Amino acid sequence: MFAGTGRHQGGGYTGNMLWIKAFHIVMVASWFAGLFYLPRIFVNLAMVPPDSVAEWDRLLLMARKLLRFTTLLAVPALGLGLVLWLYYGIGLAPGNAWMHAKLGLVAVALAYHWQCAVLLRQFVNHKNTRSHVWYRWFNEAPVILMVIIVVLVVVKPF
Repeated sequence: MFAGTGRHQGGGYTGNMLWIKAFHIVMVASWFAGLFYLPRIFVNLAMVPPDSVAEWDRLLLMARKLLRFTTLLAVPALGLGLVLWLYYGIGLAPGNAWMHAKLGLVAVALAYHWQCAVLLRQFVNHKNTRSHVWYRWFNEAPVILMVIIVVLVVVKPF
């Protein structure tokens, strides 16, 4: 295998690597779908009138389930990404600064995911201090992250 190329000596991608890459893409897309929608639930929670207990409880239930499911999707997404990076050597060769930038942004996505869990706990404990407008802006971060990460992986600008 050529160092950092993810290719075997015959020049083509290995069958197993393509399966791992396909499932990595599916898991990442699914993880980010949860990161797109969870803050949208926070927008709605921040707008619930104090006397609307049923709406509050329903939105909290949705947010808890979505956070749990999103977390379960993030684990294989990250695991498969590590296999592609460390075992198949994708992005390990010199001249792959795009991979360092991508990994940094993945760390930011993980921090965002963790922050969503913190914010959900604040809602659960009735300690939210932010407005629905703040959550609308917060909701934009994973979109921006995903766009930049996809550009880095596909275009490899540096």
